[in-house]
Amino acid sequence: QVDLVETGGGLVQAGASLSLSCVMSGGDLSKYSMGWFRQAPGKDREVVAAIRVTGDSIFYGGAMKGRSIISRDIGKGTVYLQMNSLTPLDTAVYYCAAAPGIDYITPTEVRAYIYWGQGTRVTVSS
Repeated sequence: QVDLVETGGGLVQAGASLSLSCVMSGGDLSKYSMGWFRQAPGKDREVVAAIRVTGDSIFYGGAMKGRSIISRDIGKGTVYLQMNSLTPLDTAVYYCAAAPGIDYITPTEVRAYIYWGQGTRVTVSS
């Protein structure tokens, strides 16, 4: 049973930076592509960033492109999301997710991911 636990959310002011972490247990991070998603109230879940299982391909969704960085530490079983220049529009619950690793695919759709964390809430005040 793979479990994902996100930490690092909270309340910040506009313009601030925030770093989220996601720890995987019960599985080997090196066998999965990993993604960060977010869901704001009344909106669909959208991809923020994804990293291919091979580590050599990264995708950034439009909403935070240029303001976010995804990284991973396989030894620690942890995936990170660094977010900069936050605005109130970034207010959402942020989820970490794992997809079966396929060497030539960087999954960006929700349906590709089979394991999900419980989410961590990020609130950005103006």
